[in-house]
Formats: sequence, structure tokens, C-alpha cells
Amino acid sequence: MPFSLALDVLVAVLLVITIGYAMVLNRRLGRLRRDKSVLEKLAATFGQATARAEESIGRLKKTADSLKERIDNAQALRDDLAFLIDRGGSAADRLENTVRAARKEGAPRLRPGLKKPAAAHGNGKISPKSTAERDLLKALQAAR
Repeated sequence: MPFSLALDVLVAVLLVITIGYAMVLNRRLGRLRRDKSVLEKLAATFGQATARAEESIGRLKKTADSLKERIDNAQALRDDLAFLIDRGGSAADRLENTVRAARKEGAPRLRPGLKKPAAAHGNGKISPKSTAERDLLKALQAAR
């Protein structure tokens, strides 16, 4: 078989393979063109979902910053309250010691600037004049 004939047969076989491949590729491109609108809708939906997600992330960051600020404020208030409770406890202890000492002496003591002592009943208990004094005594008795 001459060389040129073998070369022609080889080119013909390659052309047949190329034509077959072109037909398969044409069918796939046709399917892709048909599905193009679905793909465009999918891409548009994906773009919208991405935009909503980015917007939500921004809102979440703002909310997290706001919550962090509130937590910091709450911790500062908690520290202040703990300090005030400690101070109030020590003041109540001092006041209770003063009241006990006054009861042991049998007569109420006055601090400078106070008008008159609370009236004492026959049972030895002090009768407070103002509601603040009554409330304070109730709190002290409850603390015992």
C-alpha cells in the first residue's frame, strides 16, 4: 500500500472522529443553550442571596457591637453595685453596733445635729419617730 493512500485513510479516520466529536459537542451546547435561562435565574437568585447575606452580616456586626457595649455598661454597673453593697454592709454593721451599744447603756444616744432621741417604751425597745428610722430598724432586725 502506498504511503499516500495510508495517509489519506488516516486523515479520513481522523475526520470521522472529529465529525463525531463535533456532533456530540453540538448536542451538549444545544442543551446548555436550552438551560441558559434556568442558569441565569439561578445566578440571579444566588446574587440576591449573597447580597442579603452580606446585609445580614452587617446587621449582625452592629448588633454584636451594641451588645458588647451593653455588656460593658452592665459590668461597670455590677462593679459599682458590688462596691455600694460592701459599703452599705459595713455602714449597717457600724450602725447596728451603735444601736446595740445604745441599748446596753439604756438611753438612746444622739449624734450632733439631731433634734431628739426616739422615745423608748417600757420594754426597752426604741420607738423610731420617722419612717426611715423604722425601716432601718426593721432591716437591722432582719439582718440578725
